[in-house]
Amino acid sequence: MIKKIKLFFPHEKEIIKDAGKLLSKLDMPSRRVFGTRALSLGALSMMSGCSLSDSDSVDTMLKTMSHLNDDLQGWLFDPQRLAPTYDESMITRPFPFNAFYGEQDIPQIDADYALAVSGLVRSPQPWTLAQLRSLPQASQVTRHICVEGWSAIGKWGGVPFSDFLRRIGADTRAKYVGFRCADDYFTSIDMATALHPQTLLALTYDGQILPPKYGYPMKLRMPTKLGYKNPKHITEVFVTNRYPGGYWEDQGYNWFGGS
Repeated sequence: MIKKIKLFFPHEKEIIKDAGKLLSKLDMPSRRVFGTRALSLGALSMMSGCSLSDSDSVDTMLKTMSHLNDDLQGWLFDPQRLAPTYDESMITRPFPFNAFYGEQDIPQIDADYALAVSGLVRSPQPWTLAQLRSLPQASQVTRHICVEGWSAIGKWGGVPFSDFLRRIGADTRAKYVGFRCADDYFTSIDMATALHPQTLLALTYDGQILPPKYGYPMKLRMPTKLGYKNPKHITEVFVTNRYPGGYWEDQGYNWFGGS
């Protein structure tokens, strides 16, 4: 469990109110970029009274503001608002490969693969790819937005994640859904995003079985989140009330990671 560090900000409520007004006027990509840069270090130093020459103070300050940023983004998130969709003619070809390793290191998945399910669920049995493909499927043409500043449009197909969570009897009152992956990646999302109608357990890309470079056997596709929140090569889904963190989030990336 990561313990939140509380600092005293005299105008915290006013800051949240003003930021909310500003973000509500921005388009979706701009809101995501803003979410990764909520306040400058200079503004933080004035608010908290911390010296920028004191690394411990800066770390504490940034962690506190990251938690505040998560809370703000969660407050702004509309679980029914849809991200933009696009015509198939606008698909980016080729869709770029992106990971924290090179294409030569894409994990090889065993033929007997099954998706593990654990945590606050009534039915923790594993799911084979055949079982997942037999469920009602949906597709979307949406934009992937990377925190590094680039974006690409792709077509994803698979099982609406909210349907999957209901089939496994997930406790939708729980705070988090976490993911473990074959490439040693891991991340987690809030339950509201997990239940969003565009959150997809993607099994295909552009009408074909999901290629290894895009996350075979499955990835979570969330157009409401930045790219690093969309895990690939998923091996386990778990539901929990305990904060699970994430590969990049534990290194300082914003946890909410979207809007």
